[in-house]
Amino acid sequence: MTTRRKRVPQAAGQPAGKLRREPAWAGVRRGEIVEVTDTGLRSATWEFVAHVRNIETGDEWIEVVGGKDGERVMRSFRPERVFAPAQRGDRRGPRPSLSDAPRLPLG
Repeated sequence: MTTRRKRVPQAAGQPAGKLRREPAWAGVRRGEIVEVTDTGLRSATWEFVAHVRNIETGDEWIEVVGGKDGERVMRSFRPERVFAPAQRGDRRGPRPSLSDAPRLPLG
């Protein structure tokens, strides 16, 4: 007879193995719209899901969900490719990514 181990849920905020996932990063929270550069997809929309860091290597990436025409595809991108949404008419010229210029709460 084989015995099965029960999976013990981890406490919220604790790393799962060597990865730490955070639902907020650089002033954005889960579900907020972000822009991602160099995806090859025009008019795609993306929602922030999580900031993930490999604790052992220090590598980090941003998980988003979205895509073209209402798709809900999960993708991961380097932090320097993720931006706060630009205001209309404010897309000219270079602007800093959220990793370079996080949105900080006022007050």
